[in-house]
Parts: sequence; structure tokens; C-alpha cells
Amino acid sequence: MRDKSNVIGKNRITGGFLLGALGVLAFSLSLPLTRLAVAELNPWFVAFGRAAVAGTLALGYLWITGWQRLNRAQVKRLLLVGLGVVVGFPLFTSLALTVQTASHGAVVIAVLPAATAVWAVLRAGERPTRRFWLSSGAGLLAVLVFVATAGGLSGGFEVADLLLLAAVVLCGLGYAEGGALARDLGGARTICWALVVSLPLTLPATVLAALPIVPGAVSWQAWASFGYVSMVSMFLGFFAWYAGLARGGVARVGQVQLAQPVLGLGWAALLLGEEIGVFTAGMAVLVLLCVVLTQRSRAITPSVRVDRPSPQVAQRF
Repeated sequence: MRDKSNVIGKNRITGGFLLGALGVLAFSLSLPLTRLAVAELNPWFVAFGRAAVAGTLALGYLWITGWQRLNRAQVKRLLLVGLGVVVGFPLFTSLALTVQTASHGAVVIAVLPAATAVWAVLRAGERPTRRFWLSSGAGLLAVLVFVATAGGLSGGFEVADLLLLAAVVLCGLGYAEGGALARDLGGARTICWALVVSLPLTLPATVLAALPIVPGAVSWQAWASFGYVSMVSMFLGFFAWYAGLARGGVARVGQVQLAQPVLGLGWAALLLGEEIGVFTAGMAVLVLLCVVLTQRSRAITPSVRVDRPSPQVAQRF
């Protein structure tokens, strides 16, 4: 990790923020579509299968853009990224959503931005300001009040809640580690390498989980949902997300996730039939305002390396 730092202006909505917002928009469909997929497909297949499909796509991307030699430290960090976002979050959310609703899941993942910020301090060497923490805390509180009032809280603490909390902790680690590593490898290569180094686990696990599945007995909606979480949630969405974290700071851009539960409940209304009223729209505006405040706070962030194809790319074309 580089020691040189850049000071991000407090009055700018940066490219890192816009890339992060694009990533969150892609991720906001993950819980509702995972819920649809696990209603008919084995949750183990959904969790590992999405990673195996994305890993295959990642192999193709790295072949086209050129392989990059990794050192031992980078491989170790990629394993942490894989543990968090390739295996941990998909597996635990898939298992939890077999017995819980997407809106209930939104309650728990509302703490993901805070978890990401804590991991950013521990793993990415960032130093958010007091104003940042106040804005982040206000956004977290707004999200929790929103989902609770909107019916996301069903009462009681169940095994599914433990699974979702484990998913949040591991995902925060994967986001922070990947965002920091993306400063050196670039956002696209970070997720691609994390998917590739995870293939020795995800590929055989997918084959085993797929054995009992009869493809013709599964609806097209379930297969389409599985396709989305494989190609967008697990692959393309991370291109923008890790690039945004690297450029704008893990803790700071990570707060864009505060909008994800609100967006997720909106998608749940469209796809799962949940009712969203005027109060929802008002709270969404409040949450997005908190996101903007975190982006206007001053933060110290290590310097960024922008994604560039390797010299071999020109030779291949």
C-alpha cells in the first residue's frame, strides 16, 4: 500500500462517488433476486454457482486484457476478498433468504456501510473525520428507522439474523480489502482475480450442489434471477464498485451503500409485491441526503492507480 495521500475536496461529488453509486444500483437487486432464486434452487447452488459463473467470465476478461503477475502479499489479500464477497456474503445471504424475506434482510445489511468503514480503518489505512462518522451514523439511523417502520422488522432474533450479520461482517472486510487492493490492481482486475483464486472451491461446490437440480422443473424467473446475481451482482457490478472505492476512499464511497436498503425495498415492491408508500419516498430522500453529506466531508485517502490494460492487449487485437 502506498504512503502517498491525496486530500479529497469536501465540496465535490467525485468520479469515485458516481462509480460507487453505479455499483450500489447493481447490487440493490441482489437480495430480492436471490430470494426469487432460492425459492426454487438449492441455496448452496445459488451461492457457489454465481461465483463459478462469474469466475469463468473473469478468466475470459483476464485473458483478453492480459495476465498480470501477482506477488504473495497480493494473493493473500485476494483470498480475503474472496472470503468476504465471493463466498461469505453470497452463501450466508442465500441460506438466510430461504427462511426470511428480502425486506428483513435489508434491515440487517443496513449496517454494511458502517462495517465497511470500520474495516477501512483497520485494513485500508483510512482516517475518516468526525463529520464523516456523524453523517454516516445519521444515515444508518435513518435507514434502520425506515426499514423498521416500513415493516422490515418482524420481531425476534433468529438463525437467519446471525447468518445475515455474518454476511455483513465478511462483506465489509471484502469491500475494504478489495477497495484498497484496487489502488494497485485496478477495480476490474481485483474482482476478477478474487473470483479466479476462489474457483478451486466454488467450481466443485457448484457441481455437487447442482446434482439434485432438474433444470426443466425450475421457472425462467428463477434462472433469470440466478443469471443476474451471477453476471451483474457478482461480476460487472464490482467493476464500478471497486474502482469507486479505490478512487474515492473505501470509508467515504462505502457510505453510498446507505441507499441500498431503500433501493432494495423498492425492487422488492416491484418484484415481490410489497407495498411502498409516500413515507418510503420521503425517507429515501433523507437517506440520500446523508449520503451526500458523507461525500462532502474531507477525508485522507491513499493514492489511486487507474485501471489500464496491459501492453499485451494491443498485441491481441
